Amino acid sequence: MVWEPEIEELERRRALGRGLGGEDRIQQQHDAGKLTVRERIDLLADPGTFREFGVMAGTAEYEDNEIAAFYPQPFVTGIIQVDGREVVVGGGDYTSRGAPRANDRSVNKSTYAEQMALDLSLPIVRLIDAFGADIRAIESIGRTYIPANPNFEVVARQISEVPVVSVALGAVAGWPAAQMAASHFSVMVREMSQVFAAGPPVVERALGMPITKEELGGYLVHARQSGLVDNDVADEAEALTQVRRFLSYLPTNVWEAPLVLPCDDPADRREAELLSLIPRDRRRPYDARKMVALIMDRDSTFELGRYFGRSLVTMFARLDGHPVGVLANDPRQYGGSMDAAAAQKMEKFVDLCDTFHLPVINFVDQPGFMVGPESEASGTLKHGVRAIAAVYASSVPWASVIVRRVYGVAGAGHQDHSRTNFRIAWPSGEWGSLPIEGGVMAAYRRQIESAEDPQAARAEIEERLIALRSPFRTAEAFNIEDIIDPRETRPELVRWVRLSWKKIPSLLGKRGRGMRP
Repeated sequence: MVWEPEIEELERRRALGRGLGGEDRIQQQHDAGKLTVRERIDLLADPGTFREFGVMAGTAEYEDNEIAAFYPQPFVTGIIQVDGREVVVGGGDYTSRGAPRANDRSVNKSTYAEQMALDLSLPIVRLIDAFGADIRAIESIGRTYIPANPNFEVVARQISEVPVVSVALGAVAGWPAAQMAASHFSVMVREMSQVFAAGPPVVERALGMPITKEELGGYLVHARQSGLVDNDVADEAEALTQVRRFLSYLPTNVWEAPLVLPCDDPADRREAELLSLIPRDRRRPYDARKMVALIMDRDSTFELGRYFGRSLVTMFARLDGHPVGVLANDPRQYGGSMDAAAAQKMEKFVDLCDTFHLPVINFVDQPGFMVGPESEASGTLKHGVRAIAAVYASSVPWASVIVRRVYGVAGAGHQDHSRTNFRIAWPSGEWGSLPIEGGVMAAYRRQIESAEDPQAARAEIEERLIALRSPFRTAEAFNIEDIIDPRETRPELVRWVRLSWKKIPSLLGKRGRGMRP
């Protein structure tokens, strides 16, 4: 065979590339309790579907025109299938990171992966186990350089066109940390991954503050406080399972509709438990997640950002097989009030649903903006108004189910009132500019303070107004479109989603403003 020697060399070079940083470095990775990038890709991909690009890219050392040593580029990329759909995947190879000359970036595979996802209109999954700038580069190039964010215009366009997922699988700093923020969904492994702008040595040098990686950017910081990361998980396998689930609700890109799956959960299912879910005692909370699970298709909910902005629950779910976005106020956290964190969470989630054409169902129990000096200082009003603006900027079908309270500006933001939305209420619904119990003292202060018995006067006014709080009086004025038996909620929403889905084709690729990180 004429080309047999070259074919043999081709296979040898491919094997060198697949060998990552060598057996010793791979063993170190395993000893640290971590998978290699190729093992991670195998866990994520449908079996046998990985088409790799650049397996032979790296730095070779030659003796007598023969390869004496080879150092693969510390990044692996290609196209896989996830549940039968093509997805671009790219991941840092930590086993090759410290090898001699392994940082040669004459061909930047990471940038190639980002551009490929954008140009082919495919989702991208980043498996990030890398840090950014390496100060040793100054010596290798013989000068300093003005920093530039690599291909940021691609990243900015991606987030408006294709699903973008980032997984932190080690200590992540610099540009890779910024990629975590520039994602629709991000997840980190507890105790294994940390994310920060700069690591502990830089922090200690700049601020004189000794600190550990976990204290600086662990999951308790970013999944529970900053909101940079959506979810945190116990291990790498769970992280990749969550990636698959997240992608399952979304279309391949903004020019396609989300996938409707067959559903064997009866559309007319009526859950008796819903009738007693909302306590008569208005001060008692209930389980908002259980409420949603009883109404949506069985076992179809997937929560994002559970521990950030905890007064608001955000989920993907399916309804009669149709993927939808779900908002629900959680009365167990601040009574469900909107604080700054919940507002930021709501804004991002509404934008995400609108970008990828997921109808939104809002289960409303909103007593208003969180009040108090801490709330004011954290910018609750500013972030709350941005969240409401996101609702008004959205064009996807929207349904509101008022399960209890709707008060004030935050309550009014449960839907865009300038267009027709599907809205129903349960008999437990109540609403107004202010809760009667709190608003009476503000509105009737002079009358109450001048009364012979102020406490009795206040109680008399409250009793008089409470008698007018019945939702049926509101229905008489057609200020609420319908009040239903809570057990009818699933059948009503199934009818709505089947009807509203007909609008989805008209929305494909037509969002006025691109989503921002």
